[in-house]
Amino acid sequence: MESYRTNGTCCKQIIFEVKDNVLTSCKFINGCSGNTQGIARLVVGQDIDYVIDKLKGIVCRQNTSCPDQLAKALEEYKKNNA
Repeated sequence: MESYRTNGTCCKQIIFEVKDNVLTSCKFINGCSGNTQGIARLVVGQDIDYVIDKLKGIVCRQNTSCPDQLAKALEEYKKNNA
């Protein structure tokens, strides 16, 4: 399991797992429950490069969003596990 502390969103942390470049689990801590559950269900089972491409740059407040923070978490994961 990986953990990413978010910045600029209601969600404070994202916990996720990646296997063979596929996101196998995703959970947002705090934030808008319905939205974050929806995001998590949509991205689990997807290639992380696809998820990054689709979610990066989505803005809600403070020039970021929960989906954007997930993209940043996955980018950091890729950098640390290259």
